[in-house]
Amino acid sequence: MEHPEVLILGAGGAGLMCAIEAAKRGRRVTLLDHSTKLGGKILISGGGRCNFTNLGASPAQYVSRNPHFCKSAFSRYPSAAFIAMVERHGIPYHEKKLGQLFCDGSARAIVEMLETECREAGAEIRLETRIDAVERRTEGGFRVAVTRGTESSSIECDSLVVATGGYSIPKIGATGLGYQLAKQFGLKRVDTAPALDGFTFTPRQTELFRDLSGVSVDVVLSCGGKSFRENILFTHSGLSGPAALQGSLHWYPGDTVTLDLLPDLPDGTLLHWFLRRKQEGNRSLPKNLLAELLPARFADALAAEFLPGEATPLPQASEKALERLSQNVHAWKIQPAGTVGYGKAEVTRGGVDTDELSSKTLESRKVPGLYFIGEVVDVTGWLGGYNFQWAWASGWAAGQVV
Repeated sequence: MEHPEVLILGAGGAGLMCAIEAAKRGRRVTLLDHSTKLGGKILISGGGRCNFTNLGASPAQYVSRNPHFCKSAFSRYPSAAFIAMVERHGIPYHEKKLGQLFCDGSARAIVEMLETECREAGAEIRLETRIDAVERRTEGGFRVAVTRGTESSSIECDSLVVATGGYSIPKIGATGLGYQLAKQFGLKRVDTAPALDGFTFTPRQTELFRDLSGVSVDVVLSCGGKSFRENILFTHSGLSGPAALQGSLHWYPGDTVTLDLLPDLPDGTLLHWFLRRKQEGNRSLPKNLLAELLPARFADALAAEFLPGEATPLPQASEKALERLSQNVHAWKIQPAGTVGYGKAEVTRGGVDTDELSSKTLESRKVPGLYFIGEVVDVTGWLGGYNFQWAWASGWAAGQVV
């Protein structure tokens, strides 16, 4: 029977980083994954260019029941540490916006870098291997039953690291294995939900905005006490785009999303802008004037919803009616039907309760030798490279001790 000292379940970012660090310490490491490809989520991220970290990564950009939990890992493995690895391997990269770093070329360069680091350190990577069962040995350590092809076997280890990710994007192999193992060993879990996936419309909203698919608007979106200044994109069924994805991380059923559709209007508010045009003698329809500031289709939809007598020329439009339109443009409140779901969610919010783990080592407080790292833990970052940075940092932290 095989007996590596460290067995890591999941060959994504966190698992690969943990394998590298543990093997560098001289530990015998085996990394297992049921997928046919290494680092599947890395390969598809950032449109295939991998937004591999963020220059501004700090605990402030993460959602967790314990917002302080990630501080230890980030203080010891900041984004600069991963950037140094990227530069050491000669991978060209650039900052796209808001501190987001992308490969100039393919995301495959990041996967190949991590694979090279693993193999040079002596870690074994084994793909197409299904995890059938995990049990704790009475004499210490763990026994894991696996199947590879048609052959079944067992592997024993001293330290078991769960880096299996969450439910997001099942088409590339995401499963709930990590949560099942947490439950098996008596660890609490914070309720999980798809996140960074945008919003779906109610039937009423779908009817109102049925002609807006493809329209993009620069907004300030506020939800759950957080605000994001980026684009939203109307789809046939809801709201997508960076601002909507960011907002979905902080949204819970029943919450309202508030949008300022004209955050940079020079005159302060849309009402002031209309009144100035009125004083100048402009005789256009308000919705036509609004189309100078927003996409025409969107301006028409807003006027139809919020401006009584939308066909009234500006000089005859009441200030009260214009004020109502202005208020809704600057604080348009939407109660979405839900979020898009795990099929397109970039991450899973929630996961293994951080109260169950050491913030320094990611080891279970109840089960010695059992570790949970990466997305399976209740630490979820904003859009923009933050979740990869948590993968690198949590994998690095566990790799120092397993």
